[in-house]
Amino acid sequence: MEPLIIINNIGRKYVIGSEVIHALKDVTLTINKGEFVALMGPSGSGKSNLMNILGCLDTPTKGEYILNGINVSHMSDNDLAEVRNSEIGFVFQTFNLLPRNTALDNVALPLIYAGVNKENRNARAKKALENVGLGNRTDHRPNELSGGQRQRVAVARALINDPSIILADEPTGNLDTKTSIEIMSLVEDIHAKGNTIILVTHEEDIAMHAHRIVRMRDGLIERDYANTNIQIVDRSGIV
Repeated sequence: MEPLIIINNIGRKYVIGSEVIHALKDVTLTINKGEFVALMGPSGSGKSNLMNILGCLDTPTKGEYILNGINVSHMSDNDLAEVRNSEIGFVFQTFNLLPRNTALDNVALPLIYAGVNKENRNARAKKALENVGLGNRTDHRPNELSGGQRQRVAVARALINDPSIILADEPTGNLDTKTSIEIMSLVEDIHAKGNTIILVTHEEDIAMHAHRIVRMRDGLIERDYANTNIQIVDRSGIV
């Protein structure tokens, strides 16, 4: 397997008044193409800071981050935005959909930034919605969709640019158990098609879907191990 993500001795500190907070102290991590990794840790462990760096939403104070062969450690905000749009698909706990836009327009949004013309945008967005089981909901706005349907729209949007990584931040955090199972089944389908997935979660049962678990504590990686108890789900529930 080839490394998709190489992080060497990453650190992230914040200066608040006279206090220096080391959110990430010294993190080294390699994630290969096609892996399904869960990033775990209690509040304050550094997992959100690491996710922000992995997602090119922030840059490290020290160390090096190479994403798909590109050194993104010290890029400008504009360059990082371009990398995000082409390399990373985000799925958030709060869905982050535009309330006045239809499902189709929400999914097509990253393609506007990529410079794709409207006809191609809409065709690709329609196909992406069909792939997550929402081909009959293209004209619905977020408030006309259930929580699970909104998250499916968010997943379709994350996949629209064929990104190198899907970064899912607590993707089932706002969903009931049945809907969580459906969304995790969808995530597993996406992984089975060869996508690299990084799942940020504090829920043990959600992390159990990943093939590898990275546990953080106090700004460091505490454990990094293969998950031998992978929980597989199908449409009817847990197998």
